[in-house]
Amino acid sequence: MEGADSERKEAGFKIRTPVDEARQILRTAVEDASDGDESSETPSRTETVAVERADGRVLAAPVTAARNVPHYQRAAMDGYAVRAADTFGASARSPEVLRLADGIGGDARVEPDTAARVHTGSALPKGADAVVMIEHVEAFESADELEVEDAVAAGENVAPIGEDVEAGQQLYEAGHRLRPSDLGLLRSTGYADVSVAKRPTVGVIPTGEELVEGDPNPGEVIETNGLTVSRLVERWGGRATYRDVVTDDPESLRVAIQRDLTNDVVVTTGGSSVGKRDLLPEVIDDLGEVLVHGVGLKPGHPVCLGIVENTPVLALPGYPVACIVNAVQFLRPVLSWLEGTEPDPHPTTRATLERKIPSEPGTRTFARVQLKGREDDALEDGEDEPAYTATPTRASGSGVLSSVALADGWVVVDDAREGIPAGETVRVQNWEPNG
Repeated sequence: MEGADSERKEAGFKIRTPVDEARQILRTAVEDASDGDESSETPSRTETVAVERADGRVLAAPVTAARNVPHYQRAAMDGYAVRAADTFGASARSPEVLRLADGIGGDARVEPDTAARVHTGSALPKGADAVVMIEHVEAFESADELEVEDAVAAGENVAPIGEDVEAGQQLYEAGHRLRPSDLGLLRSTGYADVSVAKRPTVGVIPTGEELVEGDPNPGEVIETNGLTVSRLVERWGGRATYRDVVTDDPESLRVAIQRDLTNDVVVTTGGSSVGKRDLLPEVIDDLGEVLVHGVGLKPGHPVCLGIVENTPVLALPGYPVACIVNAVQFLRPVLSWLEGTEPDPHPTTRATLERKIPSEPGTRTFARVQLKGREDDALEDGEDEPAYTATPTRASGSGVLSSVALADGWVVVDDAREGIPAGETVRVQNWEPNG
């Protein structure tokens, strides 16, 4: 290892693994590790939670409706429940006169030539098979009679049992990420709780002897990568443990990683390149296996992906932008895989590129851009003209955190392209949508 390490430090990254290949290598290792962990002694990766707490969680098994919705015949309109046969021939000129039954909705009973008051959603009274809308009825306050001015057919303005959902109907597949509307449907179909994948746990370890938490002196840097990554983990459905800074010392790094192997994933920030203080690749390789070191990605090629005791260990670069790019490209999918699903595609905005984006063939470039809406008169040239322009940020260095924080998204330049010329229509990825 020492000889190979010496060569790597001298040569730098002569060979960079393509992003898609690196991601597939990582996925295979994660899946193999998960298979190896499946035993009677390994805690299940699922848990049961109350429906009201299941927003954003991933279903661990298919779900079918436990009951019909609605589970009773109900009025679909405000009006009067009747027997349809009693309204035959009714019109405004020749209304049918019906007696008003006692009670409202399900508390009433409709006999021949009677009608009962119902509201939208009321249970249909026994004996009734239709509802006459209230605007087609003339009721008399002082009498127990009403005039029906419209003939209705059996079943008209009535929601049958199971009209919305039938008992036994499949609602969701395993792997579906629950949304607020899903929770309402689950509860309405008879679920108080549901089986979901456990939220992946992530130990986030910022590293670097120059990092400080408080006001920095010259040569010191405020720790931000660990904070950013831990919050991203929470947004992506995981549970993060944000650790104190660990200095650039092999034994300290070893102890920190081993401590967090109880998590589903370990993430370090900083110390992943080929400099004298970039010790993490050696530490990971000594504890387990380095799968990939150096990826064809800009910014952020010096990422290191490994496995230690069946736990994915991701050593992200120390420059803030490079750290974020790699977290999105590698950590985000790992969290999804652990939950048994795929990461959702990023929402995108079509825009016209204002300035050229340079890129090297073989490197996937993530260029931060700001979006600006076009003026109305600028959209008259064609219906398909994008409504936005995308301007690459002037501050493009991988250490310039503001270039991400103040950008609206990024444009991905594919590995095979040598940049994108000004004027081309691009898709701007909003990798950090507002919740």
